[in-house]
Amino acid sequence: MAGPEYAIVGLIRKAQGIRGEVIVEPLTNKPDVVFASGSRVFAGTTDGELAVARDAKGEEKIPTLTVTLSKPFKKGLIIQFDELQDRDSAELWRGRYLLAPFSELPPLGENEVYLHDLIGMRVVSPAGDEIGKVASFYELPQGVMLDVNTPRGSVLIPYRPEIIVQTDIEARTVVIDDKLGLLDDTSGFVQ
Repeated sequence: MAGPEYAIVGLIRKAQGIRGEVIVEPLTNKPDVVFASGSRVFAGTTDGELAVARDAKGEEKIPTLTVTLSKPFKKGLIIQFDELQDRDSAELWRGRYLLAPFSELPPLGENEVYLHDLIGMRVVSPAGDEIGKVASFYELPQGVMLDVNTPRGSVLIPYRPEIIVQTDIEARTVVIDDKLGLLDDTSGFVQ
């Protein structure tokens, strides 16, 4: 039903105020475009799939939100959606991921990748040796970290130019140069 047609673009952290505004953590590098007035986003799951709800007649529908107003707030945004008119309705969206169709997103620039596309990619050395597979990613203050499952356990790899040699979307591989020795010491592995 969804999957590759939609990108995760935000996470609703909590309700803000009494008029239905929410605090959104943008998960896109173009939040001003994605959350512009009139834009629509859809409720999603942590896997990037559309969330499906049933209406009063029992028919399936995709919960959709239309941006009325968006303004910067700390490291996120305060957004008013047409469909959320009070704090109670806004509170029901807490912790919900927001998705947008790829067709409505600005095109990726050269050497850019959607973070969710990294999940499941093979991680290899420059020589092509298999290291593991990307299980997840974390956006931390110091940058994006890839959680890579290896035969020795899970290890976090910074997604930074000094470590990532190449990300090949078509081949579904991330080539890393482990000059920092992240894979040498087992103390960094989670068993």
